[in-house]
Amino acid sequence: MNIYQNVLVCVTKQKTCERLIKEASKRKDVNGNLRVLHVAKNTWNILDNDRQSEALEYLFKISKEYNADMTMLRADNISETIADFAIKNEIDLVVLGQSSNEQYNKFYAELCSLLANKIKIEIISH
Repeated sequence: MNIYQNVLVCVTKQKTCERLIKEASKRKDVNGNLRVLHVAKNTWNILDNDRQSEALEYLFKISKEYNADMTMLRADNISETIADFAIKNEIDLVVLGQSSNEQYNKFYAELCSLLANKIKIEIISH
């Protein structure tokens, strides 16, 4: 397993993303930075959904336990927002969860294209 200075883990609004934070922390150098990012579409209303807001609060707490900063952004283009965030924060590795969703595969391909092999992307399986 490679070790990186600046690691970004992308999470959804599910408590199970805790495993992604845990795995991403193993890929971070001792003196490196771990960032957690959740991007919500502008049309999503997460604060009115108790389960989703509770999950994000939980992930915020887990992020703190792993000495990570968690950022929540709103945008219509999620992959573009992640790529911009990764570039601006000098990220070396982006960690994503695995999905069998066809929409997710389009997202992954778009993110790879945007990062143009400048930033490594690692997918953590279930």
